Amino acid sequence: MTMSAEARQIAAIIGAPPKAVRQALSRHGVLRAGINLSNFLLVSSRTADGGPAGVSPDMAAILAACLGLPLTYVPYESPGPVADAAERDEWDIALIGAEPQRAAVIDFTPAYTEIEATYLVPASSTLQSVVEVDQKGRRIAVAGRTAYGLWLERNIQAAELVTGEGFDGAYRHFVDQKLDALAGLRPKLIEDEKTLPGSRMLPGRFMAVQQALGTPKASGIAIDYLRSFVSAAIRTGLVGRLIARHGVVGLSVAEATP
Repeated sequence: MTMSAEARQIAAIIGAPPKAVRQALSRHGVLRAGINLSNFLLVSSRTADGGPAGVSPDMAAILAACLGLPLTYVPYESPGPVADAAERDEWDIALIGAEPQRAAVIDFTPAYTEIEATYLVPASSTLQSVVEVDQKGRRIAVAGRTAYGLWLERNIQAAELVTGEGFDGAYRHFVDQKLDALAGLRPKLIEDEKTLPGSRMLPGRFMAVQQALGTPKASGIAIDYLRSFVSAAIRTGLVGRLIARHGVVGLSVAEATP
């Protein structure tokens, strides 16, 4: 298997994978990478044969090269089904937002990228900051089972969450029901702000989605190796180069952990 210069650089830092790690991540003869297709920042395009392309698929490919394993992408239309599949032996690693609810069945590395989440409000809104949204009587549209949606479920105290099927469903609720705010990732809300006259994004953020590598707890022996991989990918500038290579706006390199 030919290893790219990027993979060679990472492999030189983290060393050869222990045999037990390699076995844990290749029980079906390949590294199966679960990919969330709905995150347009991390899966920003398609290959000629329709496969996923972008920062996350590239991270999976470089990891597979470091492990010396063939790679198979296992695509999902949204993050919820990716997490659901953790106990069904459908993937060996997944590239999704790290959330406490998901950590019950998935071991996560530290984040390799961050995406700010904030609110879009209608033209008639008097809201000026994200902290003003969580008040009794206010309603927030949110896409179900997203990382930022799970965060809101844990942290919203007074406002009501109105959950939609995917971001498009949340957007329809926001418009049709004349809700007070639409929760979402900042890059997507920038697009929607242009299509909804008078709407505006609130400054700041209510959280940042931590995009990480995850592996089922059944394969937990591999997590230390995966942590080392993510740390090396950040410190060598690999993650930043992948973001630049794919021309992604709104995706930030996470801070490397010790």
